[in-house]
Amino acid sequence: MGEEGQVISCHTLEAWNEQMQKGNNDTNKLIVVDFTASWCGPCRFISPFLAELAKKLPTVTFLKVDVDELKTVATDWAVEAMPTFIFLKGGKILDKVVGAKKDELQQTIAKHMNASSTA
Repeated sequence: MGEEGQVISCHTLEAWNEQMQKGNNDTNKLIVVDFTASWCGPCRFISPFLAELAKKLPTVTFLKVDVDELKTVATDWAVEAMPTFIFLKGGKILDKVVGAKKDELQQTIAKHMNASSTA
């Protein structure tokens, strides 16, 4: 699978829905969604860090959504600040980190990678 080890940008609603469908089918796979914007300084700051995490953690799916490209998705997920990271497993929201907080982001990923699914 060519998507492992990288951050997948969802530029269309179709691409987003496809990734969500994949995630819903695999209830043990952690998905980290980065809601970002091209004009957002902290988003640009955290972006290389996210790419590094994606390389180190091929079992986690990292998605990137530009809130200006996919306004409906950002609205559906009640994203009010950038960057917002939402953690999903089996289509359910597990957690949320708002802001470019490297440590908190890393700790939250570790916490949910190790937690077995209680579905």
